[in-house]
Amino acid sequence: MLKPERGAIVGYKVALTTTVMQQMVGFGHPASGAVFTSGVHHSPATINSSDYVHLGAECEIAVLLDQDLPASTAPYDRDSVAGAVSAVMPAFELIEDRGADYSNLFFLGVAADNSWNAGIVLGEPVIDWQGIDLVAATGNMTINGQPAGEGKGGDVLGHPLEALAWLANNLAERGQSLKKDMMVMTGSIVSTKFLNKGDEVGFVIDSLGEVRLTVA
Repeated sequence: MLKPERGAIVGYKVALTTTVMQQMVGFGHPASGAVFTSGVHHSPATINSSDYVHLGAECEIAVLLDQDLPASTAPYDRDSVAGAVSAVMPAFELIEDRGADYSNLFFLGVAADNSWNAGIVLGEPVIDWQGIDLVAATGNMTINGQPAGEGKGGDVLGHPLEALAWLANNLAERGQSLKKDMMVMTGSIVSTKFLNKGDEVGFVIDSLGEVRLTVA
């Protein structure tokens, strides 16, 4: 549930934008959730396991907006949202599924729990991103130095900015808008990996760099 102590909404996550994630939870379409001030961390981050019931990490391409995407100018597509993106970066989404039974999930229940978002960890922003092939960009996750998953930017609805367009349109249907300076998480290219105290986690993606976290 949404709690006042989380602070202001500073962005959104788009969930279930890749086949690997849709297969993991058994839902066939995207969902969204809010990102709050208190949940924003910067790489290298230390995350306290005691703050979570069942902590997971997802590997994503995040985008930073430098202009609004108002509901009044919807519908949007990949091309029309691209001009609002000032930077792109690798990121972890922190997941709190509270020990959910994945064989018996209820979509509206997950959505009501903010699509399980428990924060984000951001890598360094890449300002000159327009020349990067985000579709072909390959990302690799490691846990304690061991390979833990791999995916491509194109796994995200064909292109990460398709997820941004989906979100802008989804919010517009509810009369809401994306605002300048918001962060948007475009969806995990690797299935959720659940973490233990002491884990060292990394995610490296072509041309965008690396994001790291330690579970304390």
